[in-house]
Amino acid sequence: MEYIKNFNIRNERNLTMLVDFYELTMANGYLDNNVGNKIAYFDMFFRKVPDGGGYCIMAGVQQLIEYLSNLKFTKDDIDYLKSKNIFSEKFLDYLKDFKFSCDVWAVPEGNPVFPNEPLVIVRGPVIEAQFVETMILLTINHQTLIATKANRICKAAQGRPVMEFGSRRAQGYDGAIYGARASIIGGCSSSACTIAEEMFGIPASGTMAHSWVQLFPTEYDAFVAWAKTYPDNCTLLIDTYNVLKSGLKNAIKVFDEVLKPLGFRPKGVRIDSGDITYLTKKCREILDNAGYEDCQIIISNSLDEFIIRDVLTQGAKVDAFGVGERLITAKSEPVFGGVYKLSAIEEDGKIIPKIKISENEEKITNPGFKKIYRIFEKNTNKAIADLITLHDEIIDESKPLEIFDPVYTWKRKKVKNYYVKELLVKIFDKGVPIYESPSVMEIKEYAKQETEKLWSEVLRIENPHSYYVDLSTNLWKLKQSLLHQYTDEYEE
Repeated sequence: MEYIKNFNIRNERNLTMLVDFYELTMANGYLDNNVGNKIAYFDMFFRKVPDGGGYCIMAGVQQLIEYLSNLKFTKDDIDYLKSKNIFSEKFLDYLKDFKFSCDVWAVPEGNPVFPNEPLVIVRGPVIEAQFVETMILLTINHQTLIATKANRICKAAQGRPVMEFGSRRAQGYDGAIYGARASIIGGCSSSACTIAEEMFGIPASGTMAHSWVQLFPTEYDAFVAWAKTYPDNCTLLIDTYNVLKSGLKNAIKVFDEVLKPLGFRPKGVRIDSGDITYLTKKCREILDNAGYEDCQIIISNSLDEFIIRDVLTQGAKVDAFGVGERLITAKSEPVFGGVYKLSAIEEDGKIIPKIKISENEEKITNPGFKKIYRIFEKNTNKAIADLITLHDEIIDESKPLEIFDPVYTWKRKKVKNYYVKELLVKIFDKGVPIYESPSVMEIKEYAKQETEKLWSEVLRIENPHSYYVDLSTNLWKLKQSLLHQYTDEYEE
């Protein structure tokens, strides 16, 4: 603990050290047992879609690339590890010259993804592949979770803009920044997080807070001041005192007395509390009667996909939504259960598949070095299923393809008139980044296009149709043979 007491807190973080401690103790053990350079394959995947949904939206690959491109251990890092008195000099010397040399594959951002298929595959010396486990998981888990939540909320909004308003409720500043990025990928129109626009080129948006209204002698004075400052983009927050008796009346008065004479039309009014359905119906009626049919009604206040769906079903007159805490924290289910599991090793250049067995069927892993094909119907361009195969399997699109449920194998389907797309792309070759990420706005558009290729039954907010993720015959046979092998060994 003496080292910690005297440790100089640094402003710059070396994210290479954002590891679970067991990754370091295992790495030390690998070197001590002369297996650190053994080639291993790891799969990152998840087991369950949050919120009982039908799909997830892949996100976080760009940040993963940035992390893997800058792996290094500083002198301060090594001095700290030395102070623990459990790491060998051989291991500490290894860290001084550490260089990432793995191959990495990932599903590009914006793709719909499903349980049990590898989102990221790492191949390389086991000591290196183990080091990156925590950052792969937290990067992909977090952004995929938020992108998925955002996509659900945007679906519920039925084409109306959804603005991400959650920075102040996020779990830390990284949660706010990268959550904003992921929310745009998921479909949000903008974010209140200014630094996210600066970093990623995504639209930032925002108007006023209640404090603006409270600062002035009257609500009317506050609205006048705002309208004069922003006449071409005037949105007024009308619920500080009373939406219908005060806020809306003063807003319309300012529209008439300030904006009209200047030659401008109001952008909108925002309501942050109260009965959304009732208030928006009344506001729409009053605004229309006053000649402001083009004035938008924007709603915020602890919204999520279920509330948005319900108020729209009830006839609420809403043009746009601002969604904060329940989006940026994925409050209804804030943990994305991605895991990172060894799937194979190499012996003399030959791939040796590995499997994890559990009494819980869902925790049994798929062994081997794999790839994913997405199968589409030619006549509809809709996705039928994903097929996980061994890495060297090729699908001949000219021939019928039989797919089957990996658990209920009697559920079989013969696919004809189809085409396939490989999902995983190589992003690192021997430690060198070889993939250039699109912009966030390009990823957003790609996510929209790819999500539209799913059947509407899969996209339902509640009780969605289960999308098929099947194993190829060869992979299924390999998995069964390993299960039998280890079961027989255990029984003996």
